[in-house]
Amino acid sequence: MNDSVPELIRRMAEAERDLSHPLVRPRDAATLILVDRTASPPKVLLGRRHHGHKFMPGKFVFPGGRVDALDHRLASAAQLDPRVEMRLMRGVTRPSAARARAIALAAIRETFEETGLLIGVPPVAAPARATDSAWAALVDAKVHPHLGDLHFVARAITPPGRARRFDTRFFTADASAITHRIDGVVGPNTELVELVWLPIADARRLDMPAITTVVLDELSARITAGLSHDLPVPFYRMLNRRFSRQLL
Repeated sequence: MNDSVPELIRRMAEAERDLSHPLVRPRDAATLILVDRTASPPKVLLGRRHHGHKFMPGKFVFPGGRVDALDHRLASAAQLDPRVEMRLMRGVTRPSAARARAIALAAIRETFEETGLLIGVPPVAAPARATDSAWAALVDAKVHPHLGDLHFVARAITPPGRARRFDTRFFTADASAITHRIDGVVGPNTELVELVWLPIADARRLDMPAITTVVLDELSARITAGLSHDLPVPFYRMLNRRFSRQLL
């Protein structure tokens, strides 16, 4: 990992000292880092959030968001790699394969909603109707999300004291896994106002949350190590008022 990560963790701690909402429980969330490895160095996809948002306005982030009930119901074209599923269930109250699957599907769904890019394959038989309106465009395209292309990169829980707290799982997938796209999803009045593909070293210079920079370093190290499912997954959270990095 980059030598600056301890300093970034300190910045995260400095930014999270507001304890005005100490009892907010974190919600499951997921995000997806798309990586284009057709050239060297690899490039990652980030989006800049609308300046009108109350939550992280104007920041560059990976596409993602919270897990919805519908994520437990959508069909997928392939299952998670067993090693990804195993690590998603570690350190979780009432772990289950169904919950792990829903978290991974949320990463694909949120990326699709925010960028128009879909990790999926044509199904043998397309569903007769959308499971939920949020998936309607996906169903219309006759595409099923493909969980087998996802790698689990990191997990992070927003520290106590914030009005919004998330237990976020960061996934990555190769850009070659994008099999469908919808134009016009990103624009001046949408959640993400622009998308950029940048090498990781250049992406780190953008205005982004500290945890996003930390995960970029984790991703870079993971790519260098071969992007294997056997690699441990770092878990960032606050323990005893100090930031902790454990391995799942």
